[in-house]
Amino acid sequence: MPCYNEERTICLLLDAIYAQTFPRASMEVVIADGLSTDQTRLRIADFQATHPDLAVRIVDNSLRVIPSALNRAIEAAQGEYIVRVDAHSIPDRTYVERSLVALQDGKGTSVGGVWKIHPGADTQMARAIALAAAHPLGVGDALYRIGGNAREVDTVPFGAFRRDLVEKIGLFDETLLTNEDYEFNVRIRQSGGRLWLDPSIQSIYFARTTLRALARQYLRYGYWKAQMLKRYPRTMRWRQFLPPAFVAGLTGLLLLSIWFSFARWLLLLQLALYSFALMVVGIATSVKEKTPVYAIYLPLAIATMHISWGAAFLWGIISSPPRKKPHDG
Repeated sequence: MPCYNEERTICLLLDAIYAQTFPRASMEVVIADGLSTDQTRLRIADFQATHPDLAVRIVDNSLRVIPSALNRAIEAAQGEYIVRVDAHSIPDRTYVERSLVALQDGKGTSVGGVWKIHPGADTQMARAIALAAAHPLGVGDALYRIGGNAREVDTVPFGAFRRDLVEKIGLFDETLLTNEDYEFNVRIRQSGGRLWLDPSIQSIYFARTTLRALARQYLRYGYWKAQMLKRYPRTMRWRQFLPPAFVAGLTGLLLLSIWFSFARWLLLLQLALYSFALMVVGIATSVKEKTPVYAIYLPLAIATMHISWGAAFLWGIISSPPRKKPHDG
């Protein structure tokens, strides 16, 4: 479990792990903490004291980035199987058991499940963001977000796998501050492995609470997706192509409209079609959820995701990653 300043949710996650149907005596919890500055470690210590029948350990993640956290935790882990969880999630009580059953049945080299995306706060905007993060217009055909049947896929969230997999393909790439899981999954597929999505493996994932936080998240996603795709260009999927194409089209037409009237009309047409699609989705969702404000908030959330991801992706394509690794936020 990668972790940094998660005092609000860390106990929810630990409680969920404690309640797993898999035998506690056969589990260990390894938390790679990025030297948290809040009360996270105190919360973990309190949990350790009150739940002595579950082995919980903390290892330091001095780089404070997710791939190094995963690697430090894997290096410290003693089990035959590695099950990754996230500090922003709450796994269903059968999460570990179902993951191991799928692995033991040979369904995949790495297996994962679906997110039940919940709002990160009790506000209408937070609830709209959670809806946007699970809507096909917002995330395309990402089955782990929108659901579907059990099947082989190109990536799974978090993932569970046998420990000997990392001896075969290596640990997570610490030069990728985001998208480290997708890059790891690419190497699994290139080595002849399979990625299996099982909808019965479920976890609650808490979405960002504000448009600003959502934009920061998707700026990070877009930039590091570009860095990853520079190494593996053949892994590009249609859903990843659309946001940067949309942003590039807007930018190009905006510049051309300074000199050419046809560009102004094309720009207006692109904006009108995009706005219409957002409006239809927003109104349909507001009617379904019986919350009129979603007609405004949901389009704002989806547009924030698209534009942030697309702009950062384009910047990532033409730039090099920073040498200094920033703290994971």
